[in-house]
Amino acid sequence: MVKYRYFFFLFLINAVINVVNYVPRILIAYRFKGALMSIVISVIIGTLIIFTATKLYSRFPKKGLPEIYHSCMSKPLAGILLLLAGALWYMAGLITLISFVDISIRYISPDISRLWIMIGFLVAVALSSRLSSESVLYGLEITMLLTLPFILYILLKMLINPAFNWDAVMQVGTYFMHKPSFPSITAATFIFSGYANLVIFNRVFHPIKRYRVWLLGVLGLIILLISMLVPIGYLGTIDVERHVFTWFSAADSVRIGLFIVERMIFLFYFIYLVLSLVSVIIHWHVCLELLKGIGSVKKKKEGPQMKDWGYIILFSLVALFMLSLEQFSINLLGMWFLNIRFYGEIIIISSLFYCYQRNRRARI
Repeated sequence: MVKYRYFFFLFLINAVINVVNYVPRILIAYRFKGALMSIVISVIIGTLIIFTATKLYSRFPKKGLPEIYHSCMSKPLAGILLLLAGALWYMAGLITLISFVDISIRYISPDISRLWIMIGFLVAVALSSRLSSESVLYGLEITMLLTLPFILYILLKMLINPAFNWDAVMQVGTYFMHKPSFPSITAATFIFSGYANLVIFNRVFHPIKRYRVWLLGVLGLIILLISMLVPIGYLGTIDVERHVFTWFSAADSVRIGLFIVERMIFLFYFIYLVLSLVSVIIHWHVCLELLKGIGSVKKKKEGPQMKDWGYIILFSLVALFMLSLEQFSINLLGMWFLNIRFYGEIIIISSLFYCYQRNRRARI
């Protein structure tokens, strides 16, 4: 059993990794159309969702979603829901993976083949996603403790840089009272989706202390504002929408002069490469466990399993196929995912409430 701090790390890696996904891009697209108000609303929604979800999971100690579903639903219905949930977690990892392949080509080495970059990433992810849930969480903790100081340094360096245009940030702030849009709200709530990994990791958690959930809301608000406003401060209120990966473009504008590392982009890339791979490992680990729970939730013998490798090979083949998609299709897929994910989380929480009510009536 692991302690509360690992739940915080699950939340944190999902929040900080959003800069390589599509959340800042969507918020920036709506910067004159209520994005700031959408952030405020999303913080309220996200905090309430985390509070509700942790309360429901505490009613099912040491159980993941497969165990919960099989205890209150028919086997076919439980299997369908677990399959859909697994697809959702797989897509979360896949989008991050494809995004970072594109980033590697754009900002680091345009001459390297996309195929070889993807294969390198897949090897690391495939070998790690089969680890036990406790091992994945321990690896997450080490990664976050090693990278957080660098993230804070990068953020401080970017905010105190004379090139940062506070006037551009203030100009966007004048649109605070504009009517929010639903796409920007659903995109912003993705910051809080780290809690959703409890669908599997609840098996190894002590009960979550819900009185600390409000701290996640405050932290989520800060991260959302930073993820949207820092690129605007460097790239301008108008030109910022011309960049695909706004944070990497902003980081490429900063000089740090640390011995042989002169450009911020190299440090920024390395830190987010590590975080991205760990994030994909977590998502695909959850997906793998959800798919394994479709047929049976009984514990199996330890050791290599052909079924695990079958799923991993399938994951990898789909990822390699997705490399053939053009940039527009990938962007569209990412935006669709953010909307579908929001509805998926609501469905999972609703199903947990149904299972809790059914089990409670069965005990009466």
